[in-house]
Amino acid sequence: VKGAVALARVARVRPAVIGLTVVSFGTSVPELVVSVMAAVGGKTDLALGNVVGSNILNVALIVGLSALITTLPVHGSAIRIEWPFMFGASVLAVAMGYFHRLTRPEGAVLLLLLILFNWWVVHRSRTQLGDEERAEFDKGLSHIARKAITRGAIINFMWIAVGIAVLVLGSRLLVNGAITLARLANVSERIIGLTVVAIGTSMPELATSLVAARRGHTDLAVANVIGSNIFNILGVLGAVALVREVNVSEAVLWDMIWMLGFSVALLPMMWNRRISRWEGTALLAGWGVYILWLLR
Repeated sequence: VKGAVALARVARVRPAVIGLTVVSFGTSVPELVVSVMAAVGGKTDLALGNVVGSNILNVALIVGLSALITTLPVHGSAIRIEWPFMFGASVLAVAMGYFHRLTRPEGAVLLLLLILFNWWVVHRSRTQLGDEERAEFDKGLSHIARKAITRGAIINFMWIAVGIAVLVLGSRLLVNGAITLARLANVSERIIGLTVVAIGTSMPELATSLVAARRGHTDLAVANVIGSNIFNILGVLGAVALVREVNVSEAVLWDMIWMLGFSVALLPMMWNRRISRWEGTALLAGWGVYILWLLR
């Protein structure tokens, strides 16, 4: 993320574009690599479980824990624009899963929607963001880019290459470890994907959000979670379906419905432009109920 942000700043890309694309998607790369590698290995339940479980974790656990630390402000654009995109993507995933199969053409459609969404985000940031919103992105990115911006392009490319290599190696180890754990614990790969693997790949978002909440830098916390969920559905699920056509079991379809339910539950909490501690507690309780349902 540091390398990509620095290159984008050198290329004079606006901070708003970096915040809405590079940083948000950079923290979702683990989900992408793990799910694609699981799909390549034929472990489609693990791949789907990682996507759905990560989205549930993002809303229930990450927003819940962050709100428990401090009240989270919610910007109007998150309600008007980002949440409807996340909701629409979740509905589309459930609709595709209803027919118990994700095909390559459907994967291509999801990826095309991601490209269109990115284009729209960039276009909006160039034409519609006000000075106040741009200042917020500048503030949020300054601590990431402060040191990285002084490095040369070759060094930044090197950091990006090293980061990708470590991600691929770590993802292979995570997938293999998850499969072994599922066998030892005598549970399905779907459950391991929804819990252990989802928690592992969501660590960047979790760590970033909790540190930001503790330090009071919560301006973009909810929007970043929503952006990550959009990328997980359109980007990761699309890539998985493109690599290998996926059968969606009845159990995974119900997991997708839970994912949609958490998305719906987030809207009334966002409506007053703040997510309070008791609402964070409610999200954590909802995640606990889901885990109990999962392990029933």
